[in-house]
Amino acid sequence: MRTFQCTQCKSMVFFENFACVACGHPLGFDPHSLMMVALVPATNTPTTVALWHTAIGPTHNHAVALPLEPFKRCRNHVDYGACNFLLAADDVHEYCVSCRQTHTIPNLSKPGNLEAWITIENAKRRLYYTLARLGLEGLATTPAYDFLEDVPGEDPVLTGHANGLITINIAEADDAERTRRRIALHEPYRTLLGHLRHEVGHFYWDRFFLGNFQALEQFRQVFGDEREDYAEALERHYQAPRTDWQGNYISSYATAHAWEDWAETWAHYLHLIDLLETAAAYQMSFATLGSQGYVPMQAQDPFSYFASAPRDGSPQDIGALLNLGMGVSLVLNSLNRSLGHNDAYPFTLATPVLGKLSFVHNMVRAYVRDCSNQS
Repeated sequence: MRTFQCTQCKSMVFFENFACVACGHPLGFDPHSLMMVALVPATNTPTTVALWHTAIGPTHNHAVALPLEPFKRCRNHVDYGACNFLLAADDVHEYCVSCRQTHTIPNLSKPGNLEAWITIENAKRRLYYTLARLGLEGLATTPAYDFLEDVPGEDPVLTGHANGLITINIAEADDAERTRRRIALHEPYRTLLGHLRHEVGHFYWDRFFLGNFQALEQFRQVFGDEREDYAEALERHYQAPRTDWQGNYISSYATAHAWEDWAETWAHYLHLIDLLETAAAYQMSFATLGSQGYVPMQAQDPFSYFASAPRDGSPQDIGALLNLGMGVSLVLNSLNRSLGHNDAYPFTLATPVLGKLSFVHNMVRAYVRDCSNQS
């Protein structure tokens, strides 16, 4: 993710912040400009809803355009202090564009559920940001979400996707429970954001390939035949997971079925984009040590790289960018080990996986282009 500055005092602020710790101004995130802005109350507004303007400090560089229209807070901020996304003052909705995607939330009167729900919504807003940067938010169809809790005597809530609806068990917001499940399933990595990225991959599989025979045939050449019985494939995977997956798949779970290979690869595409954008925002440079000595590297903003894609719609090779992402992950993992933590990104990308990630990227490009041409 890019870095943000308070528009009032220019101190660094973060995506999840509600106020600037330096100057005290309240903060809000404008999902249309994808900018974090400091806020001041609007005056002389004939409305019972509190409205806000962007606070612009005396040192602001006026070459940088800021959103100036009056804003209102998301209803989830007003009621629970749970969201920092803004809406235009004249928006007919009470909830922000991210919170409106959530259709069901748990019983917030039950101890622990409010905190769990807020944690999941925070992760979902980060997902929203990356999808918006890719051009996928704001299109005709976007994901919907149910955040549910297990109820004694009923079947457990299963995290998954079906017909455009992504379900997340709020137990995944508990670090200890999530770690227990990760160990029980022999997974090297399990995060809320990872769940959301994986499941939204299933959502976009439907958008990209259903009804698009040419794209579907290309998918089958890269990932395999999705017509294989899904339930049988998963049962086979859990009974006897493949041990030879490292050469062709991003994870063991990706071997279970072509759909899961796609969703796992999609999730890692989003992981690496976010990682690279963050590294570039901090102007990260480093060197990797190989047989020829140290090789200097400079983190590159993936979205600047994507902007150089061929105008004729032909595929863009992002292999070099993905290799750079693996270099950044190497630094990240080494820093984690220095602090006694496990690897933050415990994966390696074999050459076939790089090809799959490039395929995901070019499917995103094609879908966004087709939607733009239809609008």
